[in-house]
Formats: sequence, C-alpha cells, structure tokens
Amino acid sequence: MDRKTHYDSILDRSKRIMWQDDCYMDLQSTSSLSSQAETDDVGWIQHHQDQLQRFTTTSFLEEMLTHLKKVDVLSLAEENKIKEAGRLHDQVTALTTIFTGKDTQGSDVLRGFIESSSSQVAKLIINYENMVKEHKEVLLRRYEQYKDRDSVSCSKLNISSRSLLLVDGLSDLQQKEHDLMQVGATRGGKRTHLRQLGLTKFLEPMTRVSFPPRVSLTVGVAGIGKTTWVRHFIRQWSRGAICADISFVLPFTFCELNALDKLSAERLIKMAFPHLTDPSLVLSSSCRTLLILDGLDEFRCTLNFSDAAPCSDPKKEVSIDDLITNIIRGNLLPDVAVWVTSRPGVASFIPGGLVDRVTEIPGFSPEDIQIFLNHHFSERDFASKIWAHLESHKTMMVMCYIPCICWIVADTLLYIMQSETESLPKTCTELYAHFCCMKAEVGEPRGREPVKMEQLHGSNRKLLANLGKLAFYGLLKHKYTFSEQDLRAYGVDLLLTQSSLGAGVLLRVESIIYTTYRFTHLTLQEFLGATFYHVSSKRAIFDLFSESTMSWPKIGFQNHFRSVFQHSQQAEDGHLDVFVRFLTGLLCPVALKPLSGLLTIGKDDGNQKAWAAGFLQGLLVSGGAVVSLRSVNLAYCLQELQHTELLRSVEEDLRLGSLAGKLTRAHCVVLGYLLHVSPHCSKQTNLTGSLNYATVKCLLPQLLYCTHLRLENNHFKDDVMELLGSLLSAKDCHIQKISLAENAIGNKGAKALSRALLVNRTLISLNLRNNNISSKGAKFLAEALKMNQVLVSINFQNNGIEEEGAQALAEVLQCNRKLVSLNIRKNTIGAGGAKRIADALRTNQTLTKLILCSNQLGDKGTIALAEALKFNHTLLSLQLQSNSISNRGMTALTKALQQNRGLVSLNLRENSIGVEGAKDMAHALKTNSSLRTLWLNDRRQTCDSYNLLFSIFPQCVQCFVCCLFSLQGVSAGTNGAIAMADALMSNQTLQTLDLRGNTVGMKGAKALANALKSNRSLKSLNLQENSLGMDGAIFIATALKGNHQLTYINLQGNGVGESGAKVISDAIRTNAPGCVVDI
Repeated sequence: MDRKTHYDSILDRSKRIMWQDDCYMDLQSTSSLSSQAETDDVGWIQHHQDQLQRFTTTSFLEEMLTHLKKVDVLSLAEENKIKEAGRLHDQVTALTTIFTGKDTQGSDVLRGFIESSSSQVAKLIINYENMVKEHKEVLLRRYEQYKDRDSVSCSKLNISSRSLLLVDGLSDLQQKEHDLMQVGATRGGKRTHLRQLGLTKFLEPMTRVSFPPRVSLTVGVAGIGKTTWVRHFIRQWSRGAICADISFVLPFTFCELNALDKLSAERLIKMAFPHLTDPSLVLSSSCRTLLILDGLDEFRCTLNFSDAAPCSDPKKEVSIDDLITNIIRGNLLPDVAVWVTSRPGVASFIPGGLVDRVTEIPGFSPEDIQIFLNHHFSERDFASKIWAHLESHKTMMVMCYIPCICWIVADTLLYIMQSETESLPKTCTELYAHFCCMKAEVGEPRGREPVKMEQLHGSNRKLLANLGKLAFYGLLKHKYTFSEQDLRAYGVDLLLTQSSLGAGVLLRVESIIYTTYRFTHLTLQEFLGATFYHVSSKRAIFDLFSESTMSWPKIGFQNHFRSVFQHSQQAEDGHLDVFVRFLTGLLCPVALKPLSGLLTIGKDDGNQKAWAAGFLQGLLVSGGAVVSLRSVNLAYCLQELQHTELLRSVEEDLRLGSLAGKLTRAHCVVLGYLLHVSPHCSKQTNLTGSLNYATVKCLLPQLLYCTHLRLENNHFKDDVMELLGSLLSAKDCHIQKISLAENAIGNKGAKALSRALLVNRTLISLNLRNNNISSKGAKFLAEALKMNQVLVSINFQNNGIEEEGAQALAEVLQCNRKLVSLNIRKNTIGAGGAKRIADALRTNQTLTKLILCSNQLGDKGTIALAEALKFNHTLLSLQLQSNSISNRGMTALTKALQQNRGLVSLNLRENSIGVEGAKDMAHALKTNSSLRTLWLNDRRQTCDSYNLLFSIFPQCVQCFVCCLFSLQGVSAGTNGAIAMADALMSNQTLQTLDLRGNTVGMKGAKALANALKSNRSLKSLNLQENSLGMDGAIFIATALKGNHQLTYINLQGNGVGESGAKVISDAIRTNAPGCVVDI
C-alpha cells in the first residue's frame, strides 16, 4: 500500500491499530522490499539460465570467476567445485546453482558484471530472448499476408501434410532440359526409392553421428511451390512450431538481391531487418542462424565459384554475386546455415561439393489432381468433366503435375464450361489463349451472352503486345523477373498492370528492399512471347532475335519460323522448347480464335499451317542417329499444330504391337514422344518384337524414363545388352521393371547387365526367361546381386545355369537382404543345386517365393529343401512341379510341414506321389496352420490318393485353412467327388475348387449339390467336362437356392444340350442372381 493510504487508515478511528503493530508493519514492509530485491536478482539468474548455458564460453566463464573472486563473493572452494563439474555446460550450471543460493550481494555482482560487459557473449545473454521474440513477430507480420495465397483449403494437399524428397544430386535431365520436358519425360512421377523429409526434420542430422547440413539446396520446376514452402517454413518457425534450435531465420529472395550492387553481409542484414541493430550478434557462432536464399534461377548474375574474389569479413563490401558466392562457399559466415531454392538447371551451377543436402519438391500425383479438382470444382459435376478431359489429353494431364499450372488449366476449363459457347481446348496453345481471354473478361457475367471480342478496350490489345515483347526478350536473356524500369522500357503502362488482364498475367512482388514483377508462370511468359513473335514475324524485316535493327535482313514469316527453330534446336538447355510449341500452335486457327480481339492477327488462308507441318516433318527425318529431347519436342509441336496423322499412326502400331520393321527415324522420334504422353505407355511400355540394335541405340535416351519396359522377343544379342547396360547404369534411369525374355542374351550380355546392377538404384524386377545364359553368366549376375540392394525379383527360367549357377545364386541368398522372388524353372540344377539353395534357405530371411519346377531335383533335392523348411519360416511359396518326386520326397516334405509356420503355397503337380505320400500329406495338414494353396493334380495318381486328402477336410477345419484346391484331370471319379462333398459339408475355408476333366457323374453331382446347400465358403466351382448330364447339372443348379456365396460356376462340356443349358442357366440366375455361369 502507498504511504498516503497507510496514514489515512491510521487516522480512521475505525481502522486504528496499536502502535506496536504499526511499527511492526513498517519493519515488515522494509524487510519485504529487501526480500523482493533479492528475489529479483535470483529471478534474473533463473530467467537467464538457458542463455547463460547456451552462450557462455570458456573464456567468458573464466572472466566471470576472476571478477567474482576479486570482489570476494566467490570462495576458492566454490571455484574449485565449479571447475571440477566437468564440461562447460555443467560448470555454468554449478555457477548458477551456487549464486541462486547466495545472498543478494553475490547475485548483484554476477548480474552487474554481465550487464556491464561489452562482449558479444554478454549481449546475447541479456538481449537474446527479446531479439528473437521481436524478430519472430516481424517475420510473422511480413509473411502472414501470403497465408491465404499459399494455403490450399484441402488438408491432403497442404504443405504441412507433404514431404520433400531427399536426392543424391541433380540428374542430367534436370540440369539440361526445360522444366516441362523434365515433367513430360518422367510423366510427373517421382522416383520411388527416394527418402522423404518433412519440414520438421529438414535441417536435422540424418544420423546420430552426423552434423546438420550447412548448405541445403531445394530444387523444383517453375510453379512447383518453392517460395510457398519457404514462406510456410518461416511462418511455422516464427510460431515456434518447428526448428526450435534455430535462433534466427533471415529470408531473402534473389528478386530483392537483383536491386543491389555492392554491400557487406552485415549491411545487407541491417537493410532487410532494421530491428536487428547488431547483426554481429545474429551472425556469431553462438547462435544457430539460417539464411534463406529463395529463387536462385531469378538472380541476374551468374555465380562464378572458380573466379570469385575470396572474402571472409562480414563488414567488407563486395559485389552482390561475390557476396552470395562466398557465403555458399563458406568463406563468409561459415557458422550460418544456408538454404538455397532454385529451378534445377540453374542449381547445377553450384558445385556439388559445397552442398550438404539436396531435396526436391514433388508435384501433384494423378490422385492429388483428382483431390484438387473435387475440392475446388465440385459444383455441377465440373470436377469429373475436367478430369475426363485431362484423361483424354495427356499433355495437359502431365502439365497439371505442377500445382500452379493445375490452377491455370482447371480454372480455364471451368470458364469455358460455364460459358457454354466453346468446345474444350485440345492443345495447350488453345488453352492458354482461352486463359488470356478469360483474364481480359474478368468481371463479365459467365454463362450468359458472351462478350464480343471487338468490344474489348484497346488498352488490353496494347498491354498484351507490350507484355509479349517483354516476355520474348526476357526469355532470350533467361530473365524471369522485371523491375518497373524494365516494364517502362518495353512500353508497359504500370497502371494497366493493375487491370484485370494485367493482374491476371503479371504478379507484383513487394519487399522491404525492392518491388519486382513476374509472369504468373513461366509457361505464360513463353505463351505471350510466342504471341509477340507470331504477330511481329509477319511484318519484321530483321532478325527478331536481335533487339537492335543491325542484323541481316530476314523477310517473311517462313524465314522467321525457320530461324526460331534453328535457335531452339541449338539451345543446349532447351529453354525455347515450350516457346516454339506455342508458336507452332498459334498457326492453328482454332487456337487463335480466342485472341482475335487481343492481337492484331490479320487474315490467314491456312497455307502457313500446311507449310509448317511439312517443315516439322522434314526436321524429324533430318536429325542425328540418336533421338534427343530436342527432336521429341518437334512431335510436341506437331501435336500443338493439330497435325497428328503420323502421331496417330505410330500410336496405333504401338497399341497393336506391330511396330516391327516400321521404325524409321521419324517414327522413332514420334515413339519417343508417345513414351511421354501415350496412355499405352503410362504403366507399361510394351516394345515386344519391335526393336533391333539400331532402333535401341536411336531410342536409348528416351527409354531412360520408362518405368516398366517390355523388350521381349526382339532377338537381342550381347551387343544390345551393352547398350541396355549403359541405360540401366545412368543416373537418370527410372526403369523399375524390365523384361528381356525370349531373346538371345548370352554370358557376355549377362556380364554387361551385371555391371549395370552394381550401380543401378531403381530396378526391382528383371526377367531373363528363355535366353542363353549358362552358369558363367549366372555367376556374373550373382556377383552383382551380392552388392545390389534394390532388385527384389529375378527370373532365370529356361536358361542353362545348372548346378554351378545354382551354387552362385545360393551364395547370393546368404548375403542379399532384398531379393524376395527367385525363378530358376527349367535350368537342370539337379539335386546338387537344390542342396546348395536349401543350405542358403536355412539362414535367408527375405526370400518369399522360390520356383524350382522342372529341374530334376528328385527325392534327394526335395529332402534337402524339406530340411531347410524346418528352419525357414519366411518362404511363402515353393513350386516343385515336374521334379520326379516320389513318396520318399513327399514324406520328407510332410514332416517339414508339421514344423513349418510360414509356407502358404506348395506346388507338387506332375510328380510321382502315390497313396503313401498322400496319406503323409493328409496327416501333415492336420497340424499345419499356414498352408492355403496346395497343388497335387497328376493323372498318374489314383483316386485313393485324393480320397485320403478329402477325408481329412472335416478333421482340420481349424488348422487347415486351404483357399484353393486344384484336381484338374486326376480322374477322381464319382467316389472322389462324394468324398470331396463330404469334406465340403464341414469345411468352411475352401474358396476355389477345380474339378475339371474328372468323371464325377450324376451321383457325384448330387453329392456336391447337397454339400453346396450347407457350405458357405466356396466362391468358385469348376465342373467342366465331368459327364454330369442334364440331371446332374439340374441338381447343382437347384442347390444354389440356399447358397449365396458362390460367384462363379462352370458347367461346360457336360452334355446338357442347348435347350438344357438355357433351363439350367435360368435356374441358376433365379436361385443365385450374383453368380456368373458358363454353360
């Protein structure tokens, strides 16, 4: 209470107290004030505990101890106790513990020393918390304004639910090709073997013994969302949701840096973040600071890491490009973490040795596109209509992998649908023309009277022309951001950029340093650049690729058209690829129609389109021996021109598998294009019986990006395998499955494949069925498989690897931890080879499927495998068909099955198993609880063998959960069918029963019919060719009235006649409407 109130209370008689109490209160008040001051000092220490532990250095601790001893607040014993605490962190803890328990004087001295010190450590201890808090508030205010633009209301597509992909580096495709060509070649698919990283772990060490990355590089094509990811990260960090160990985040865009010439690192930070009055604190090694450099591809300078002048002084002023180079190299701000984002092509200029972590932003998958459409365009079933259109126009579908383009495409298609006056566009050129038209009409009512183009304001025409010129010359200079000065230089009225058309195609980006402009997306800049070239080339008399008029005369549209393709084909980075697609597409009248009110077009008699088609087809023929992506782009141009005769012809041959002998160079180019866009190649590229050495060599660069490649029956020899080996060894390889069955690959070809498998990281399935690979070739491949940790399935069926090759593969099974399926059917490995594999199976814990059919294993090999099954419980499927296995081998297997807990499928068809073997199997099945599928059918066996198996069905309902039982052609007869029917009465697990080719007869059919009335598990029943007759078939048909589980029944070949078939078919459909009947 204050003094006036205190004395007022004394004067108030009703509140009088004894003077002793009054004095006591005064003394108590004084004591309380003293105690509060002491508490404040102790509280100051506790409040700054984290900062003291985090920022105190050994030298600063020594200075504190020296001062505290000097003023007699620290005893020698206390000093020794602090020094004996061990690590620096523990020493600081001991110091604060001692002074927390001391009186006010000691705490005052410690606090006073720190507050009076001019060292960086002291400043951080005192100011750190307030600096971080203010900095986070500033960043949150700056970046919160973008929240609505960055966020997608659909939770499944929000950045918070997505991950970055950790990559080993940039592929050749990423470094050398246009963004859309990258997306087209890979169909927008991401590599499946890549590790995913969420933003929470983005800057963390990968292992417990590794360090956090200093330089992180995130790449992604234009419009994929790099800046969106950065802004989301900043917002999350500012709220304290992620990366709590980072003290300061300093975000910059290269658009901002373009406005700067020469400055120091500290001045740059002061300029961008004025509230950070002492940048040296932020950049000190005591703080973990993250510097974000967003959009390297928009930087006006090319970073020169070989010739940049070294600089290590953060106060020294250097050119902006040298500043960035030295920061990334680590000469400058070595303790600061750096995160750079860029399009892949420009990112390749940073030497790989300087980058600690490379991540890639994945685009939309087809499922994501559907989710996006359903969420944003659900009204009037627009989403399904847009999706159907994308499905039938794969070029647009692939472009929608990029979220920004997905918005453009979907919004434009919706606009056209709502206007109900135009058909939907078939090409990207036509779509972008409608997009510009839509932006020019913003505010006009949709779905009503269409706006007449001639009534559009003349300012839109002028704006579009000037923006086209800006876009074209920007493309030539690789310039994608523009200043207000740039806009004025090309005649763009800044006021018009705020109009509906201007704001629709041009984005204004403001920051504390600079204001810049960029086109809504790179493809829009390319489209507008194409409109400028299309209009200008019809009246220009000089080369448009030179801004000055001092160039050789070039008169006429055709000369300018040839010129642009010459430049495009010679461009190593393909940066003009999409530009020439749009330019070609503008020759199609239907694409120009939406722009009739926005461009000065003039009349076109259609001759230019026909001439351009002939010109492009000439280029298809005249290229080099290898089909490059520059050549493939010519086919994209033909598509935009809507001249698709050749494209359709090759696609039809591809669909029918009739390409053999037709693959000229032009056809190979078109085939390369179809590998990008054809639905016949989306999941599987089937080039069976179509290729030879020359065509493989021609198509090699395009085959890289297939995921499932079938090259069967092409008569490939070892020379082709050298080519395919180089294909599988390439860093860009996307092939996951390849089938080389039915070729003539020998040991030399196997060696080429083995070299590829040593480095390949994508191939999971390799099919070498029916080739000429012997034990020597198998050894080559086995050595590679010992090192390969990707391949999961390999098929050696019908080669000649023999026992020696089987031994090599057995060694693989002992060390390889990825292979799950091995097929060595028909390789004459014999009992010796089986023993080798059996020994490996005792320790192998990954193989789940093993096919050893037709290998002359005999009983000896079977016994060895049976012994292995007692130890191996991971093998799920074992196929031993046609291996001369008798009762002896069967007995060994059945003993193993009593102990084995893993085997699900066992194939013993076409062996020599008699009654004794069947009896042993029957007993084994009483205790085995894992087997689901058993194949035993063999015409040489007697009915008694199967009756034994039938008889155990009722006894093992709980332990034998068999789903499939095949007895095709075993002559089980009526008695066998009756035994089977008895088993079905109680067994409730069997789902498929195949009794084809037996002599079941009418009695057997009657017994089965009775069983069907009570059985509730059987779903498929095949009684084809069983001499049921009309009566037997009717028994089965009427039994279905009480059985509603059966979904398929086959009664063909039972002598019921055409009229009988109709009666029985109608009866089955009446009794079981959901059952499919073949009769």
